[in-house]
This record gives sequence, C-alpha cells and structure tokens, in this order.
Amino acid sequence: MRQGVSSVGGSIVSVVDDNMREVPHDGRTSGEIVMRGNNVMKGYYKEEDKTDEAFAGGWFHSGDLAVIDPDGYIRIVDRIKDIIITGGENVSSLEVEDVIREFPGVSDVAVYGKPDPKWGETVKALVQMEQGTEAKPEDIIKHCNSRLAGFKCPREVVLGTVPRTTTGKVPKAVLRKSGLETVKGAV
Repeated sequence: MRQGVSSVGGSIVSVVDDNMREVPHDGRTSGEIVMRGNNVMKGYYKEEDKTDEAFAGGWFHSGDLAVIDPDGYIRIVDRIKDIIITGGENVSSLEVEDVIREFPGVSDVAVYGKPDPKWGETVKALVQMEQGTEAKPEDIIKHCNSRLAGFKCPREVVLGTVPRTTTGKVPKAVLRKSGLETVKGAV
C-alpha cells in the first residue's frame, strides 16, 4: 500500500492534481502518481498518440490515484479508471472491496461501476464466498451500510466467481462492459 520514497532508483516520483501541482502531504488529498527519470519507459512502440498522452506535461502518468502521507510516503488509493462516479461523488472500488472482505466467509470480491441513467454509475459488487459458506446479497449490503457512506455502498451484490487474468488481476473493464453476473474461471 505504501510505496517507497520519492526518488528510488533515480526516478523522480510525485502525486499531482489535474494542473500538475503536487498535492499536499496530508494523507487525504489525492492525485495521480507521475514520474520521470532515466529508467522510465521511452514510450509505447509505434503508438505516438498513446505516448503523448502518457507523458503529458513531461511526466509519465501512471494511472494510479494516490495520496502523500506527512512522512513523504505515497499511498495508492485506487486506479483512476476504477474510480466509480455516482451522482457526482467519487467512490474508490478498493475501499468498498476492503469493507466487503471483512464480511465473514468472503474469499474474493470485485467492485466496479454499473452504468445508471440517473446517477451515471452505481456501485456493484461481485462477491465470491469461501467453499461451504453462504451469504445473502442483502446482508452484504447491510454490512457495507454500517461502515460506509450511503453513496459508496453497493446497490447490487452478485454472488459468484470473481474472474482473474493469468497474472492474477481482476479484469474490471471486462466486468463493466459485459455486465457479467457470474464468471467461472479466469478471463
């Protein structure tokens, strides 16, 4: 969760706002992790547009949302593309996943945004229970309501198998696009 100091390995690392200004070191104000140095990639192979976008402002944009703690350590909050925007409020999928993991018997979880005509997106969770345990979606939602602000709580919980790629990542983009209810095995 906490990643090194700002100049490990010769790269300069910072967390910046939309105007490329470093965020305060207060552990609360979030921004994107950016870096530059001789060990940061040169660019995307034969994809100039993608390279230009990734290096906007002369810094490599990681796509990670983070805060800087008062001691100078960077704490990753979420991936920018995984932030759920519901009714104008930003919801960290990782924060909701952490709360759902506290529910007894949960073995894995994926939280993502579900398109909604009124709110833009609503919070949806795909929850995998440990073998031999059972849960009701409404109990998981109630658990979240007791620990999170209302807009952060899932409106829908689906019990099933959380997919993983061959590298172990949850393909949230696939879940968002396909509206998968339950998925068997890896994607």
